[in-house]
Amino acid sequence: MGKTMLESEKSELHLGETKGIRNHDHDLIHELSIRLDSIWRYDQYIANAEGENAPNVKTLWEDIKAQDVRIVERLKESIREHVRNDCF
Repeated sequence: MGKTMLESEKSELHLGETKGIRNHDHDLIHELSIRLDSIWRYDQYIANAEGENAPNVKTLWEDIKAQDVRIVERLKESIREHVRNDCF
């Protein structure tokens, strides 16, 4: 008996066939978006921890925010480099 394709497999059969950019460039943009969304939320998380008198949690969020800010800068520079080199 042959293998039957599930409906869920059929619905994803052609995903990714048309690409506007290379996978690694898409990955850079996608990760940048995720990190920017996170940074946007951290100030609220920090305020929540401060309002609930949770200094250790506040410090944790501040550290994570600082780390993500550095990562965002690295992602942006990588994207800039790809654009400058016409590799995007």
